[in-house]
Parts: sequence; C-alpha cells; structure tokens
Amino acid sequence: MAEQVVDTTSELITKLQTLPPQQQQQVLDFVEFLAQKYNQAPEIKKKRVMGLHKGKIWMSDDFNDPLPDELWMGKGVL
Repeated sequence: MAEQVVDTTSELITKLQTLPPQQQQQVLDFVEFLAQKYNQAPEIKKKRVMGLHKGKIWMSDDFNDPLPDELWMGKGVL
C-alpha cells in the first residue's frame, strides 16, 4: 500500500511539473479545497427539546378543509 502511495505521489509531482504556473495554481487550489472538505469535523446535532415553543403557534380550525376551486382556477380573491 505504501509503495502505491509513493508511486502516485511521484506521478503527480512529475505531471504537475509539466504544467504552466497558472494550471499548477489551479491544482493547488483544488488540493486545498479537497483537504478542507474532508478535514471538517462532523457537525454535532443538538438534541431537540420537546415543548420548547409550546403555545407560540396556532393552527386554524379549518386547516384541513378542502381549498375552494377559485383558488386553483385563479379566479377572485379568497
């Protein structure tokens, strides 16, 4: 496994040296992007607190009633 890493690294360096400086910079930017992407600590989700906002919202008694056809047909205002 270590031998394969060395081979990959050597091949990468060889190919990188053949690129013009602007493309080398693009490769560097991409490598830094990958390093940042995969080195981020996983987000720890906080436990939800049940009833934290109890009484803060309400739902209309007719919430589940069918909507009138006028709404779907674009006729008039409700």
